[in-house]
Amino acid sequence: MHMRLMLLGGGSALGQALIHLGAEADISFLAPRPPEQGWDSASLTLLLDETRPDALINLAYYHDWFQAETLDATRLATQERATERLAALCLHHQIILLQPSSYRVFDGARATAYSEKDEPMPLGLRGQSLLRIEQSVRSICPRHVLLRFGWLYDDSPGGLLGRFLLRAERESVLALADDRRGNPTPVDDAARVMLAVLKQLDCRAPLWGTYHYGGHEATTALAFGQAILGEARVHRRLVVEEIQARPHGASPDATEEPQHAVLSCKKVLNTFGIKPRAWRAGLPNLLDRYYRHV
Repeated sequence: MHMRLMLLGGGSALGQALIHLGAEADISFLAPRPPEQGWDSASLTLLLDETRPDALINLAYYHDWFQAETLDATRLATQERATERLAALCLHHQIILLQPSSYRVFDGARATAYSEKDEPMPLGLRGQSLLRIEQSVRSICPRHVLLRFGWLYDDSPGGLLGRFLLRAERESVLALADDRRGNPTPVDDAARVMLAVLKQLDCRAPLWGTYHYGGHEATTALAFGQAILGEARVHRRLVVEEIQARPHGASPDATEEPQHAVLSCKKVLNTFGIKPRAWRAGLPNLLDRYYRHV
């Protein structure tokens, strides 16, 4: 790797996966420790004025963007302003910006897979915030790659997977939507995709734009939950005895989560040669790491 890479959010689950995968390929990252209050416009300005990397991966607010259970508008607005400033700094210093985003920018009304050409129409606060971040990155920093991920799962105790497994240890019956569809994406697979993109950008290929990636084999929330529990029982005795099917509209997060969230990955395959991996293959490692830490 000829580029000097900076990683904001190196302590996050995706940041750690990226660092570990990079180390296997002898690729290192500058991963500065965030200030106590977190990254803001002032601290980002000082950081980039001093370091000036060639490419920057922005996972500064990864947990809020992908894993947090609840969010508030004020916190998201602060993150939007900081990311807008980051995009301006990347433009000023000629830094490539790799910015993650999510299927949540879509409303889920489309039953077929979403492509990069489809018009975003987010439902909830998180999706609306991510769309505004996308728009500011596009308008300010031409040398960018926006990567929208499917259902992103990691091994953090407070993440989506962790909360689901905690319920499985306490409740005998769980209910999941059997008409909500998406692409489960283990965090290691997301890191693989990001690293593959960086390798091609390192060859000075001007492949700027928006790309989708999700694990191979779209599935329902119900079937995904069943697969998780099947793997989890290898590690832990669970209280849950049954997963009941319920309609998407009866789910407590139906106003925030798109019912149909399947992403088409043709563009990232055709442009970068990145083939989707089966999400089922990533579950054993993910669950193993989770249970080693709880």
